[in-house]
Amino acid sequence: MNRLIFSLLSSALALSASAENWTLDQCIQYAVDHNLTVKARELDYQGAELSVTEARSGFLPSVAASASQGWNFGRGLTSENTYANRNTSSFSWDLGAQVPLFQGLANVRKTKYARTNLKAALYKLESAKDDITLNIIAQYLQVLYCDEVLQTAVQQVNLSQTTLERQQALAEAGRIAEIQVLEATSQLAQDQLSVTDARNEYTLAMVDLAQLMQLPDIQEMAVAPLGEEETLIPSANEVYAYACDHNSKVLAGQADIDAANDQIKVAETGYIPKLSFNAGLSSSYYTVNGLTNPSFSSQMKDNFNKYVGFSLSVPIFDGLSTSNSVKRAKIDRINAELQLETTRSDLHKAIQQAYYQAIGARSKYETSLTTEDALRRTFEAMSEKYDLGRANSTEYEQAKTDYFKAQLQRIQARYELILRQRILAFYSH
Repeated sequence: MNRLIFSLLSSALALSASAENWTLDQCIQYAVDHNLTVKARELDYQGAELSVTEARSGFLPSVAASASQGWNFGRGLTSENTYANRNTSSFSWDLGAQVPLFQGLANVRKTKYARTNLKAALYKLESAKDDITLNIIAQYLQVLYCDEVLQTAVQQVNLSQTTLERQQALAEAGRIAEIQVLEATSQLAQDQLSVTDARNEYTLAMVDLAQLMQLPDIQEMAVAPLGEEETLIPSANEVYAYACDHNSKVLAGQADIDAANDQIKVAETGYIPKLSFNAGLSSSYYTVNGLTNPSFSSQMKDNFNKYVGFSLSVPIFDGLSTSNSVKRAKIDRINAELQLETTRSDLHKAIQQAYYQAIGARSKYETSLTTEDALRRTFEAMSEKYDLGRANSTEYEQAKTDYFKAQLQRIQARYELILRQRILAFYSH
C-alpha cells in the first residue's frame, strides 16, 4: 500500500512537470491582456479620447434645417376683419447656421481639461497594469515556493520509505523488534500526509494564479523556475524618489490635480460674455380653401428670406450657478490633492516595508543556509550511525525532522527575499 501511494504521488509530480511551462513574463502579459480591471480602464481611456473629440467640436459651427406643415380648421379672422369658417394650410422651412466667435474661452478650456483627463486616464490604465503585475509576481513566487516545499516533502517520503524497507528487512532477520517497523510505518504515513498537504497548497496557489490571469482552469499549466536572482537591495529612499517621478499612480494623481485646476477654469467661464454669429434662409407657403392662392413656387420665391446677425450674451445673475460650480470644482481639487498625498504615503510605506523585509529576509536566508548545511551534515552523520546500529530510530527521525525544517526555513527565506527584491526593482524601473 505504501508503495502504491508513493507511486501515485510520483505520477502526479510527473504530470505536473509535463504540463506547459509559463514564464513569469508570459503570466504577466496574459494577465494584463485579459484582466477585467485593465479592460475597464481601457474603456475609460477610450471614453476620455471621445471627450477630447467632443471638446474640439465646440469650435465648429452648427448648421440645422427645419420644416413644418400645419392645418387649421374652423372659424378664423378674414382680411375684412370678420370671422368665417375656413380651412387653411401652411408650410415653412428654415436653414440656419451659428458660428461661435467667442464663448468666454469655454471651448479652449474644455479642450485643455479633456486632454488632461485623457492623460490621467492613461496613467490609471498603466496603474491597473502595474497592480496586476505586482499581484502576478507575488502569486507566481508563491507557486514556486509551494512547489519547492512539495519537492522537499517528497524527498522526506523517499527517506521514510527507505527507512521502512530497511526496518522490515531487519525485523524479518530478527535483529529488531516489530515495534520499530510500526514506528517507521507511522513516520512514513506522517510524511505522506505532509506531501498531501503540500500538494493541496500547491494546487490552491496554482488556482489563485490562474484566477489572476483569468484562465478557466489549471489543466496543462505549470510555471517555469526563475533564473539567478540578484542579491542587491537598492536604497529605499532612492527607490521612493524614483517612484515619485515615474510611478503610474502618482502620475495619475498629479494629472487629477491638473484636471481639477482646469475644471475650475472651465467653471469660471460662466462669468464671461459670449458672442456668436447667426445666419439663415427661410421661406413659407400658405393656402386658404375657397380662395385663389398663389402657386407654391411663387410663394416660395416671394416669401424667401435671408438673415444674418450677432448674438451677445452677458451673464448678470444666474442664480449663483456659476459660483457654486467654481466652489465645487475647488473642492474637487482639494480632494485630488489629498488623494495624491495618500497615494504617496501608501507608496512610501510599501517601499519602506519591502526594503526592511528584504534586509531581514536576506539575513534570514544567509543564516538558514548555514543552519541547513550544518543540519544536513548532522543528518548524514546520524544516518551512518543509524545504519551501523549505533543510533536509535528516535535520534534518526529527530535529525531528519530538524534537517527538513531547516530546508523549509531556507525556502521560505529565499522566496521572501526574491519577492521583496522584485517589488523594489519594480518601483525603481
